[in-house]
Amino acid sequence: MNKTKNQIGNQIVLRYVITLALFLVGFPAIVIMTITLASSRVWHDSDPLYQLLRGMLDYFAIIVGTVYVGGIVGITAYYLNKPIRYLNEIIQAARDIANPSDEAIRLSKNLKSVEDELNLVREQTLRSAIVAKDAEKRKNDLVIYLAHDLKTPLTSIIGYLTLLQDEPDISTEMRARYTNIALNKAERLEYLVNEFFEITRFNLTTQILQKENTNISVMLQQIAYEFTPILLEKNLEFDLDIPNDIYYVCDSNKLERVFDNLIRNAINYSFENTKILLSIKNNDDNLEFKITNSGKTIPPEIICRIFEQFFRLDNSRQSSTGGTGLGLAIAKEIIELHGGSITVESENEKIQFVVIFPKMA
Repeated sequence: MNKTKNQIGNQIVLRYVITLALFLVGFPAIVIMTITLASSRVWHDSDPLYQLLRGMLDYFAIIVGTVYVGGIVGITAYYLNKPIRYLNEIIQAARDIANPSDEAIRLSKNLKSVEDELNLVREQTLRSAIVAKDAEKRKNDLVIYLAHDLKTPLTSIIGYLTLLQDEPDISTEMRARYTNIALNKAERLEYLVNEFFEITRFNLTTQILQKENTNISVMLQQIAYEFTPILLEKNLEFDLDIPNDIYYVCDSNKLERVFDNLIRNAINYSFENTKILLSIKNNDDNLEFKITNSGKTIPPEIICRIFEQFFRLDNSRQSSTGGTGLGLAIAKEIIELHGGSITVESENEKIQFVVIFPKMA
């Protein structure tokens, strides 16, 4: 913008100098030419034009001086006023950007470069407003979904605890069954409450890495083992390809969160009676982690949005899979803080996430 401002200023000064020079040279030439033409003509005393010219000749010096000075003042005032007019146009354009519309900003021809920059800002502002509005809508929808999902397990917990209280003679088998159901619902409730806190942390805090040399192999094996009860519920199995003693300098707590989110996501969206492949490859310049599961193919239009905040692959709000839509977004942020990348592919009822961490020199 500063470069553009200097260019406009230089253009105004140059045009002012040229116009003033033309006037300073041209006006005397016109006066001399007029006098020469008038002298070459034979005039009559009764000619009105002759009488006018004679009268002007008496005040020749005053008239020429007045026009000369007036011309200089007028030209100077015109070019001094130009920046003010341009400034007013830019101020008005800036006001329009504050409440942008689909109509493009139009400025004077000399402000074409400024016009292009302001239109670029206008388009960016419009896009940002659309993105913010969409994010706000998704967040509001999320609150509604979570409020509904919080109410569902809470109602079940209260119902089964009430049954246990109102029926003291209930059989041991039924008591154990009701207690187990209430416990499962309480655990689901705890998970959803933690998801609410996750939203707050994601929006209000900045991730800071605390790195240490970590045995990634042990970390992955331990995380996989902790999911054993959930795998049994869905008749799933892990197929692990994890070499021993792969070390990496990282924030172990945050990477645990990444792998936990990815594995949990794979379990939630896997067909029953299938295997989930977990592998890590120790390349020369990076670590490559892959998690592959058999599940419904994700369409390309969803793949491109899967790492967005609050985006949920499953919008049906089923209690078994419904989350905040922050897990993958947070995982991506942590991976990128480590200088890594994450991608996802899905075809032929296979879903594969690939995480690559660069090795430090």
